[in-house]
Amino acid sequence: MNTFGRLLRITTFGESHGPGIGVVIDGLPGDLPVDLDRVQAALARRRPGQSPFTTPRQESDAVEVLSGLYQGRTTGAPLTLWIANRDARSEDYAEIAQVYRPSHADFPYHLKYRNPDPRGGGRSSARETAARVAAGAIAQQLLERMSPALRILAWTAAIGPYATAYQPQSIEEVERSPVRCPDPAVSQQMQRYIEELIQVGDTTGGIVAVRVEGVPPGWGEPLYDKLPARLAYAMLSINAARGFEMGEGFAAASWRGSAHNDPFEVDAQGRIRPVTNHAGGVLGGLSTGEPLFFRVAFKPIATLRQAQQTVTRQGEPIQFTAKGRHDPCPVPRAVPIVEAMTALVLADFALLHKSAT
Repeated sequence: MNTFGRLLRITTFGESHGPGIGVVIDGLPGDLPVDLDRVQAALARRRPGQSPFTTPRQESDAVEVLSGLYQGRTTGAPLTLWIANRDARSEDYAEIAQVYRPSHADFPYHLKYRNPDPRGGGRSSARETAARVAAGAIAQQLLERMSPALRILAWTAAIGPYATAYQPQSIEEVERSPVRCPDPAVSQQMQRYIEELIQVGDTTGGIVAVRVEGVPPGWGEPLYDKLPARLAYAMLSINAARGFEMGEGFAAASWRGSAHNDPFEVDAQGRIRPVTNHAGGVLGGLSTGEPLFFRVAFKPIATLRQAQQTVTRQGEPIQFTAKGRHDPCPVPRAVPIVEAMTALVLADFALLHKSAT
């Protein structure tokens, strides 16, 4: 399943060490102005080699338009974007063609498809997320036309044992940190921790937090396409994502209902709204008009520069030490990916809501 969305649909294609990565975006209205510089800026936030805390692979991620754009505006036809791979080193992955790497997709992909591309993980590689980020930058521009007040902001809330409850107010706060943590003191702890892990060839995981302001009430399609359900579906499709929680999330399981409920009031402007927002901006699967708040947990990167026990495709036990270039933590580069998937979900619901009202 390489397609995501209902009215606004994306289909991504390409492999980590193939000629490139691409995305076909279908369902965009015609005559939408598209700023490709903004697409390129979004890709720059995700690209490899951007700091000492990411993979050293060097990719410019220069985006090209293959179809669907004329004189800077959409035509109504599918918009196709292409990002060439310039720094693939397939020789680093020759050995894994015959080895099942611990906690990687190699094992189930081989059993299911028999002949998957093993180079850099092939289709299962996080390289595919470049296409998502490009598509998300387009979706963000559509959202600005349909719902101008909407604003998506994601940041690093935790890496390994280090976490912050601080919520930034701007992307500038987030981008000041090389690990995209807006809390300066905690950011320093995270950086030192990753440096220690790099020295011993180990990796870690963490949490990306997201706040979305300006979502109108009523977005979502109950019962089986609720807004939080689609957000969870989108986030858990990202490489290494292992958990999703909306509002108070799993912590709410230990609360009393009297503490978790959000009482309603009439505010100074005469609007009915909840006093608190423990629900994270959704009720009954629909947006309430309050800020959306959710968090996405990522597991540690599976590729270690340490010897690990595994087996070959023939079942022979071996000690395997990974080669290639990999992130020590998925979270810093996951921030723009999470933002992109959020934009794609919300743009799709904006179109669905418009079609139903």
